[in-house]
Amino acid sequence: MVIEWLRFRVQEDLREQFVRLDEEIWTAALSQYDGFLGKEVWISADDLTEVISVIRWDSTDSWYSIPNSDLDRINAQFDEAMGSGVYELFESKAYQVRKFLSSGDA
Repeated sequence: MVIEWLRFRVQEDLREQFVRLDEEIWTAALSQYDGFLGKEVWISADDLTEVISVIRWDSTDSWYSIPNSDLDRINAQFDEAMGSGVYELFESKAYQVRKFLSSGDA
C-alpha cells in the first residue's frame, strides 16, 4: 500500500467548505478508480488554516494510472466550486506502508 499525503493551507473561514467540497468532488472522483483504498482528511486544532489529506492506494501503479486529463478536469471542478486563491497545496509526499513479520509469525 502507498500513501499520498497532501498538505493544504486554506483560508480559515473557508476550511469547512474546503473539507466538504473535497469529499464531494475529489474523494467521489478518486473512488471510481481501481486501486483507491480510501481517504482521510485531517484538520489541525492548533492551525485553523491547515488541512491534510491522506489517500491510500493499493500500489503506486494504480495511483499513477489516473490520466492527467482526468486529474485536470477534477481539479478544475474543485477550483470552480471553491473559488480562486483561497487555498494552496504547499506540501506533497508519498509513503510506502511496510509490514514485517515478527519472529513469532514465521
